[in-house]
Amino acid sequence: MNATIAVLGLGEAGSALARDLVTAGAVVRGYDPAVPRVEGVVATGSEAEAADGAELVLSVNSASAAVDALEAGRTGLREGAAWADLNTASPGTKRTLAGIAAEHGVPFADVAIMAPVPGRGLRVPMLVTGIAAETVAGTLNPLGAAVEVMSGDAGLAAERKLLRSVFFKGMSAAVVEALQAARAAGCEDWLRKIIVDELTAAGAATVDRLVDGSYRHAVRRTTEMAAAAEMLGELDVRADIAAAARDQLATLRDC
Repeated sequence: MNATIAVLGLGEAGSALARDLVTAGAVVRGYDPAVPRVEGVVATGSEAEAADGAELVLSVNSASAAVDALEAGRTGLREGAAWADLNTASPGTKRTLAGIAAEHGVPFADVAIMAPVPGRGLRVPMLVTGIAAETVAGTLNPLGAAVEVMSGDAGLAAERKLLRSVFFKGMSAAVVEALQAARAAGCEDWLRKIIVDELTAAGAATVDRLVDGSYRHAVRRTTEMAAAAEMLGELDVRADIAAAARDQLATLRDC
């Protein structure tokens, strides 16, 4: 018998997951007030209607809508059906969702999508924790998904994803700011090559060098980044990252 899965939120990520689930043979019931229809997906008029008859609900809307979606959708769940929240929310929000689900006897899973969905669809790496983690993996993996179960409570998957985001999105912001400044200074190609060379050469020792150097040379680097932030102002470029680095180094300096 084909799995019946509800997908709440049919934006870029949700629609890609829904289409792949349909292709894999699942019956997909979808709801999104802003997206009237996705080919192959059974259109419904509410979260509860989408959840009706589904063995698994995937909430793929937004962190701000996650609690409301659960409250609205749980009334349509059949007994034993699991709720999986795929939104990029804080660990605290995931724990709140798990608590609401537990109050109503709904098995809950915290699912962290660990890479961009476009181009990957259902094959995107996902990390799942919580009571319903095994159910989510057992339902989705046979359909072609790449769900990894991590033992522990809901919130731990979100924590892993966001810790990675602090690094990766922070690095991305630094690269964007540095290239904006280099463009204003007329040497963007020069700096781009330096960035590429550094990233290409990075290895296990790079992390130790970055961390140890920040502590050991905090005094000098605070002054250096203060000058860098001042330079960006002279170039009429926002110094968000340079100023944040200056302030962090000042804190390390005073430890």
